Amino acid sequence: MNSKVFVFAAVGVLGLVFAAILLVGPEMVVGTPNSSDNPNVLKVKPLEIELQNLSVDKITERNATIKIAFKVTNPNPRAVIVESLHYRLYETTYSDDEQIAGGEIGSRPTAMLEFGSNYYTLLGNNAIVLKETITLNGHETDPELWNLLKSDSPTWRVTGDVFYNLSSMTSGQENVLQFEFP
Repeated sequence: MNSKVFVFAAVGVLGLVFAAILLVGPEMVVGTPNSSDNPNVLKVKPLEIELQNLSVDKITERNATIKIAFKVTNPNPRAVIVESLHYRLYETTYSDDEQIAGGEIGSRPTAMLEFGSNYYTLLGNNAIVLKETITLNGHETDPELWNLLKSDSPTWRVTGDVFYNLSSMTSGQENVLQFEFP
């Protein structure tokens, strides 16, 4: 017999096994407590987020440097992919609704396959700290806000969203966790 037949048969069997794993494999679903129609569905808890650090690190006449850090915890046994964390920063003594800074840690993919994406794999029952440094320009900022930043007691409010997937980028099930810290 020809050895090419065996090679093609082996490749075909591996392809079928791979397709079966992708189509029938276990799924993770957020927020449906009574879905007993699929025994492979694993019920998961949403991610937990806390504001770990928010402080004015350095302030001069021209610039203010603010450090912000979020601790994202995965309380589930399986890994999740944290695509990005969007946040908005307010100084509430100055204005409760005027955003003074904001940003994005990580990046959401814009296409099916995107090389060089900046996302984070968060293993089950683990946490990761996402940090960023914000620079405010003094000549673009209201003097009242600048004086509040110079004082040692600014009053912060942070709002935002965490975008994450429960398994792989291609399997769908994108989830959004909204947060707010007074």
